[in-house]
Amino acid sequence: MAREYLLAVRAGSDAAQHERRLARLDRVELAEALIDDDARKALWIDVYNGAVQRHDIHTDAGMSKRLRHFRQPIVTVAGRRLSLDAIEHGLLRRSRWRFGLGYLGNPRPSPFEGSHRVAQVDARVHFALNCGAASCPPIAAYDAERVDRQLEQATHAYLRSEVERVDGAIAVPALLLWYIGDFGGPRGIRRLLRRHGIEGWGAPIRFKRYDWTPAPDRWLADED
Repeated sequence: MAREYLLAVRAGSDAAQHERRLARLDRVELAEALIDDDARKALWIDVYNGAVQRHDIHTDAGMSKRLRHFRQPIVTVAGRRLSLDAIEHGLLRRSRWRFGLGYLGNPRPSPFEGSHRVAQVDARVHFALNCGAASCPPIAAYDAERVDRQLEQATHAYLRSEVERVDGAIAVPALLLWYIGDFGGPRGIRRLLRRHGIEGWGAPIRFKRYDWTPAPDRWLADED
């Protein structure tokens, strides 16, 4: 259902109808449908990306106003109004605090969050979520049956396009700093780079600035 919502947003068709279907979902049925983390990741990634594009969350406003946008409830799933922060940090990052570098969590998640969040944090979701800025990865529609392969492909493509060698250092995306704990710390970042064929293990790591220039509708070229 979330995948259909995202694709309807892309096609410019009746996305509002799909939002109403998401809103009317029964919570017990939703919990039964989210049988594992593959299902949870696919659904929440698609809801997040669909909501960003549907509700024009991308903006060139100042950072404080931009952060308020992420905290505003903009989409309803199974009767629960959700913000982008609630989806990303509560459901996809298992109740981790946005500004905790991946090390600090919320010890008292809501019953909805506790029931529908992932069991294990998968840092690759950071390469699938698009908030409408130029430094975001392109948007793809995810599905539970192949989400692991899709996330691996998204991670590889994003790192290969964004990581650079600058003055003897490895310049990596800011996402790796913001959520460094999700990636397993500095050593985890180096393991990630190595797994995706990026050389230069003795070089220091530098974190690039994030480009917040609005860049809506950046879809993966071969998405159907």
